Amino acid sequence: MAHRIQNFDLLATDPLRTDALSIAEAAYAAVNVCAALTRTLRIEDGTLHVRDATYRLGKRRIFFVGVGKCARAAAEAIEDIFGDSLTGGIAFDVSESAKQRSLTKIETFIGTHPLPSETNEQATKRILEFLSGRTKDDLVIMLISGGGSTLLCLPKAPMLCEDERVLWSELTAKGASIQDINTVRKHISRARGGALAAAAYPAEVLSLIVSDVPGNDIEYIASGPTVLDTSTVADAKAVLTKHNVSSAERIQCVETPKDKKFFERVSNVLFLTNQDALSAMETEATKRGYAVSVVSDRLSGEARDIGKTVAAKLHGAPQKTALLYAGESTVTIDTRQGGGRGGRNQETALAALEDIRPGELVLPFASDGHDNTDHAGAVSDSATRARAEARSLSISEYLTSHRSYDFFTMTGDALRTGYTGSNVSDLIVAIKQ
Repeated sequence: MAHRIQNFDLLATDPLRTDALSIAEAAYAAVNVCAALTRTLRIEDGTLHVRDATYRLGKRRIFFVGVGKCARAAAEAIEDIFGDSLTGGIAFDVSESAKQRSLTKIETFIGTHPLPSETNEQATKRILEFLSGRTKDDLVIMLISGGGSTLLCLPKAPMLCEDERVLWSELTAKGASIQDINTVRKHISRARGGALAAAAYPAEVLSLIVSDVPGNDIEYIASGPTVLDTSTVADAKAVLTKHNVSSAERIQCVETPKDKKFFERVSNVLFLTNQDALSAMETEATKRGYAVSVVSDRLSGEARDIGKTVAAKLHGAPQKTALLYAGESTVTIDTRQGGGRGGRNQETALAALEDIRPGELVLPFASDGHDNTDHAGAVSDSATRARAEARSLSISEYLTSHRSYDFFTMTGDALRTGYTGSNVSDLIVAIKQ
C-alpha cells in the first residue's frame, strides 16, 4: 500500500510506531483536498451542489481562484469536476512540487513562503486583474488555504515586500500569535482582509476555506481575503505597539474594504478543518484498540512547553491510551542563544523526548508536510533517545539552540511526506502501550 508518509517503512520499526504512523496517515487522507472537493462538489442537471447549498449554472461563466498551500491540488480537482464548463482560473501555491500534472484552463503561479517576495506581489496583481471585470452573472469559486497571507503581498508604497519580510521575522521571533500577525498583515496589503471579494464584485463568490488557524476564525485564515474584516488600522497599529516592533516606521497601513455590498453575494464555507483530521485519527486509533481522548483542537503556546505537557499527560494515562491534539504552537527565539534549523513540530518532539518513558510515543506533525523544513515532524520514543545517546547528542543543547532539524536528521527519526496539498494546522498523536 502506498503511504503518504514517504519513510513509513523505515520509521515503523515496532508495533507502537506502526500504530502512531498509521494514525497520522489517517489524518493525511482525511484532509486530502482533491478527494474532499470530489466528494463535496457535485453537478446534477445544470446545478452545482455544495453540501446543503445549490448554485444554478446554466450558461453562466465559472472562474476559479486558489490561494495557499492547497491551491494547485484544488485546481486539478476543479478542472476534473467542471471540465469544459470552467471558463478559466488561477492557482497561486507555495511549492513547485505542487505541479502534479498540466492544467488546461487554470494558470499556475508559485510564490515564496514563509517570507513574501516581489514574485508574490506580481502574482497577486495578476489575481486582482483577473478578478476585475467580473459581472453579476459570473460565479467565482475560490479555494483559500494557509500560506495565503504570505502569498497575497501587495504593500502600499513606499513600503516594500522586504519591509514585510523584516516585520514577519520580528513578530515571529517574538512569539506573536497568528491572530496578531494576521491582524497586521490584513492592513499592509491591498489583497487581504476581504480584498479578493471586493475585487470580484459584483460576481457571486463561493469561497471554500481550508483552515490552519486554531478556532477556525475565517477572518484570520490566510488573512481573510474573502471575509468582511472587523479589525481596523488602529488594531494593526496596536499589535505593532504591543510587540514593540522596531521596524514600525516602515509600515504603511491601509484600511480593508468595509462596504457590505462587496460581501452580500459571498458565501464563505469552512471546507476542511483540523476536526476532519482529528475525527479520522480517532477512528483509526480506536480501530487499533486505543482508548482515545481528543485533548484539544486549538492547541497554542510555546512548542517546548507543549512537548513537555503532552509527555506529562501521557505518563498519567492508562495503558493503551491515545491522546490527540491539533493547533499551532510558537517558537520564540532568544537571539543570544542563536537559532538553528527546525520547526514547531520538531521542537515539540524534541522537548517531549527529554521526558519520554518506555512504552510511550509522541508524534507531532505538520498537515502540510513542511515543518519549516523538508521534515513534516518527528517521532519521539525510547528508540529515538537511544540513538541520540549513542551519538552523544544532548537534547537540551539542541533544544536551546532550536536545532531540532539537525537532531532528528542525525537520529533518523524525522517524518517525511513531501507536498501534501493540504493544511489544517499541526497535529499530535501521543500513544502508550
